[in-house]
Formats: sequence, C-alpha cells, structure tokens
Amino acid sequence: MTEEFRSIIYRLIKPAEEEINFSIFDPVKQFNEKRTDDAGIAQSLNASFLIALSGQMNPEGKRARDFLARMTDSFLWGDIAKFFTIGLDLVHKEIKKVCEDDPDFSNRMKSLNNWMSHKENAEDIEETKEKIWSVFFPEANGIAAHKNEYINKLREKRTITILRLNDVPIENPMRQVLFTSNVLLTVPPKSKPIEELSLSRAIKENLKKTIHEPQTFFFDHPNQIGIELEKNEILYGLKGLEEAIEFEKEILSIQKDEKGTCLLSVSVTHPGLREIAKTYLKEIFIHSDVPKNIDVYVFTEDDTEKIIKEILSPAALRYLKRGDAKEDLSVFGVDGEYGRHYSFLKAIAAFWNVLVQPEIKATFKIDLDQVFPQKELLEQTGATAFEHLKTPLWGAKAIDADGQHIELGMIAGALVNQRDIHKSLFTPDVSFPENILSPDEYIFYSVLPQALSTEAEMMTRYKTSNLDGIRKCIQRIHVTGGTNGILVDSLRRYRPFTPSFIARAEDQAYILSTFSRPGANLRYVHKDGLIMRHDKEEFAQDAIKSAYIDKLIGDYVRIILLSSYAKVVNDDIEGLKNLIDPFTGCFISKIPVTIVFLRFCLKAASLFDQGKDEQGLDFLKRGSRQIMKSLNFANNEKSMLKQHVQKERMGWDLYYDTLSAIEEALKDKDPFAIELQKKAKSIIYKQRIG
Repeated sequence: MTEEFRSIIYRLIKPAEEEINFSIFDPVKQFNEKRTDDAGIAQSLNASFLIALSGQMNPEGKRARDFLARMTDSFLWGDIAKFFTIGLDLVHKEIKKVCEDDPDFSNRMKSLNNWMSHKENAEDIEETKEKIWSVFFPEANGIAAHKNEYINKLREKRTITILRLNDVPIENPMRQVLFTSNVLLTVPPKSKPIEELSLSRAIKENLKKTIHEPQTFFFDHPNQIGIELEKNEILYGLKGLEEAIEFEKEILSIQKDEKGTCLLSVSVTHPGLREIAKTYLKEIFIHSDVPKNIDVYVFTEDDTEKIIKEILSPAALRYLKRGDAKEDLSVFGVDGEYGRHYSFLKAIAAFWNVLVQPEIKATFKIDLDQVFPQKELLEQTGATAFEHLKTPLWGAKAIDADGQHIELGMIAGALVNQRDIHKSLFTPDVSFPENILSPDEYIFYSVLPQALSTEAEMMTRYKTSNLDGIRKCIQRIHVTGGTNGILVDSLRRYRPFTPSFIARAEDQAYILSTFSRPGANLRYVHKDGLIMRHDKEEFAQDAIKSAYIDKLIGDYVRIILLSSYAKVVNDDIEGLKNLIDPFTGCFISKIPVTIVFLRFCLKAASLFDQGKDEQGLDFLKRGSRQIMKSLNFANNEKSMLKQHVQKERMGWDLYYDTLSAIEEALKDKDPFAIELQKKAKSIIYKQRIG
C-alpha cells in the first residue's frame, strides 16, 4: 500500500504540464541545490521532502533524497534535514500500519489512486477534491454539496430530551457566578523602542533583558506589553464586562452597589515576564478607568504556587495523610500552554466556593476580545446576558439521541463578529467558505466542518416543537474558548480538565477528559441567544499579525497531540469520533503524522511561492522544532503523553479530594480548617487590583 500512497503523492504534487492534469502544487520549481541563501536552502529542503515522498515515480526523487542525506551533516541545516528524513520514514510507516489495520482506509486509498490514474478525471475538480478528502480529511466529505442536509443531520444528532430541569438554577449571576478570563502577555512589538514606552523604569529594565530570552510559549494573539491603552485587550474586555453589568443594573432589580467578580489568570510567553506581570497590570489600571461594578482578581504562577504551599498541601497532609501532595497539586497553575490556565480558570471556582465565597455556584469564562452586546441581546432574544445564565437547562438531566443519560452541568453560548452584528445576532462567526483551496487545504480543511458545526449547533434557536428549550434542546460538542461555563457541583463530581500540554483547542479537549468516567456523562447545554460579540479583528490586528506563524504551527501540533490524547481517553476511537465529529473530531486523525507533514510542507511552499521568504524561513525553522518535539512527546515508546495524562488526573483528583476534606472539616468547626480558610481569604484578597 505504500506504493499506492507514493503514487497518490506523485500525482497530487507534480508539474501541471498538460492541459488535462490535476496537481495541487509543483515542488520541483522550488528545488534548487545551487542556491546558497537561507531562504533558498530552506525551500529546497522543504521541496526535497515533498519530492522524495513520492518515491521512485518522481524523476527528481533520487536527487531530492541525496540532497536531504547530504544536508543532514550541515551544521546550520542538519536539524531541519533530519526532521524531513525522519518524517519520510514516519509517514510511510504510518500509512502502512493504518492500511493493514483498517481495510476501509485501504480501499479509499485504492479508489483515490485509481481515480487519479485516469487523466480524464482531472476535469472533475469537485469529485477529485472529495476523493482526496476521503483519504486525508474524511470529516469534510459531502458537506459542500449537501450543506443543508448535513446541518439537519448534525442538529438531529445533537438533539436531547430533557428528563428534569434544574430545580435550583442560577438566580443571581452577580453573586453566584465567578467570571474568569486569561491574560496572555508577551514582549513589546519590535516597532516600539522600550525606552519610549509609557511604563515604569523597573518594567523597562526587565523588558531589556527579557527580549533576549528564548520564547517558551506561543499564543494566538498575546497582549504586547507597552501597547496603547485603547488597543489593550485586557482593558477592552473588562470595560465590556463593566458595561454589561451596568446594563443589567438598569434593566433588572440589582442593587446599585452590588459587584460582580472577575478572576484573571496571567500566562507569559517569556519566563522573565513572570516577575513584572502583575506590576504591569497594576500600572495600566492606574492609567485607565477602574471598574466600579467588578472586583478584579489577578493570579500569576507565583500566586497559585502560594495557594498550593500554604493552603492545599497542608490540608492534604492534615486530612488525607499526603505528605507528597505538593508535586501532584502542581497541576493547579497558570503558566504554560493553553490547557494549563484553562483548567485553572474552571477549577478555581471550587476553591472559591469552599474557602472564599460559598454563594458561588458556577464559573463562566469570557475572552477579553469579546463583549456582551446587551442592547441587541434584549431586542433580539428578549433577555439580557445574565438572564440567559439563569436558564434551568443549565444543570438539567437528559437523554441524548443514542439513549445515553447525560447531565448538562456545562453551558455554552455562541459568537457573532463585530462586522456582522448589524445583520443579526444570529450571524455565524464562521461561515461556509467559497474560496479556492490552497495546496494544504486539499489535505486538511477544518473551516468546512467548523462552519457546519457553527450553523448546526451554535446557531440553533429554540422556537419549534422539536426544539422548544424545555423538553427538547441541543447539547454542544463544539464550543469556543470563551462564552462557556460549568456548575461548581458538576465540576467537583466530574473533575474535568484539559491536559497542560494542550497548546490549542483547550476548550475542545476539556470535555474529552470526562468520556472515560463511569456513570452519566457530563455535557454542555446550548443556550440559544447567549451570544457574545467578537471584536478581536477591530482592535488586535497587530497582535494577530505578529502571532500568525505561532497560530499555524499550533494548529499542526494540535493534530498530533489530540490524536494521541484520544487514544488515552477511549479505546474506541471510532465511537469517540462518532460523538465529536465533524469539527472537534477532525483534529483526531488516523494518519496524524502524514497530515501534519503534508500540511506543514505545503504551507511552507505556499509562503515561498508568494515571495514571503522571511516568513517561510521562520515558519520552517520554528515549525520543524515544535512538531518534532510534539512527535517525540506523543509517540514516545514510554508513552510520555499517557503518563502525563495519568499524573494530571491524579493531581486533579487530589485537588478536589482536598477541597472536600476542608469543607467537611469546616462543617465540624475544625480549628485547623478555620485557620486555613482565614489564610486562603487573605491570599485571595491580596490578588484584587484596581
């Protein structure tokens, strides 16, 4: 079967010399051994991988393989050459194994090879595209041609029957919901000299050292320290929440002096930023309007370490006889990949409920580039944002389309882009694409199933007898990073978490951790009309542009990690994908290594083809390192990924067991527990800024 695979690659990636010939890209035109400039060498290495992947069929195959072998001894280029050489071996091994284990995949590959062997088929672009996807990205098959049918099928699959509504729903979101968000900090943009920034001398001196540190973590669009206040995402999001609460006070019977609570975690791209993160936030607060309706608490890694050291570890020792608790409890923190702070922003609600404010019944996460469009919410849905959170669907018991009992302990809303809100709140933030595919999109085209899931799940309205929001509603699998929440009771019983190594799709991975738990299943309820306006394109363009390469690479790593993580979560991958396809499931692939190497190389080739040599070079250098690192982690013989998941599961179990032990001790008026509570409140209140 590897020969058939090589044949497919050769026919997909070759010169389109004849009029009737299908080719997504010609790498030969980028393969030039005589070039000595960095961009030229990089694109030749990249092209040589694509050529060599097709084996002996490509006339340039031997020359490409010889070039790769020769460059592995290069001091400057050896690592990238080895990356591609290892990739060739990994891809062919993966294809061979999947073909042996999965006759259906093998048959689809035979069908694609046979189709592409007949030149006359090249004229049928749509059918060719579908056949390519059937091998590399089956989650997209059929969607483009049967959009409405697929929307209805997915909506039917997500429809659930309510057995019992929550008889004690959220009544006062101001007092009962802990709002959370994450602050992602990075160094100033290169275009802004540090000395010219409106920051204190201490921060400037730190930045001068920190900018020379290697970047440790990579985020989509982190806040660049020193950016103008009007472009600062942190202030923008808090102002939006402040205005939403003010609107609630005008419409609902909420006391004027009542405040909401918003907790911010702070994650940094460079280690040196940890020591100035909170100081920076305090400085920008001084120069902006302090929220009057929100108590804002900020947590850095130092703060979470203090909670572990002074509260959780002593409690685990006292009540659970765990003298070794500190290491396991280290899962509770904010610095690192997205998964780490995402889990913290959920788990902290249980801590708050037990030790700080017992009234807290839930947490709701927002992203700081999103705001509640209260005027439109009231006009078009008949309810304010907080009224939507009071739905008895949140916490209801139900049966899904397969007859499985589920608990709707989580809630999810939707997004509308700022540029589209004039049309309607119910304008999908991801619409069905109509553009011509780029070379890498023939291999992986997530925007198509994403648009389907957005329309079928997130845009559903409860206004028919089949979906009335009382007896029938929608469960959500596809959620966004913000606009979702979880009840503290569900949090403590199901103990969901996103593994700390997950760098993208942390929101998608969160629910996966519950699939291996016995009993009823924890799920998200879709609350129609709970919509936030997404404004990132309006004020965060510089940050988005600077993080473009990071986001691309993160998307490839996401496939490797989620595909491996799924095997840890559930042995029945087919059953798992049946539940979470099309969008969330599309990142769990049978051939993740093949997909990632092809996507990566075709994207690099496209950048070079567009004359973006500097960007292509940066993409190739950083991407090869991060992809190799994730492959070593996920596919290691000792199963490092599995060990990490198991260790973190034990850590979160210990965290919740410790909180339960403290809670029981407080009921018994145990002096040690009472002292812990006093200390916990002292630590928490010191994190309040503004």
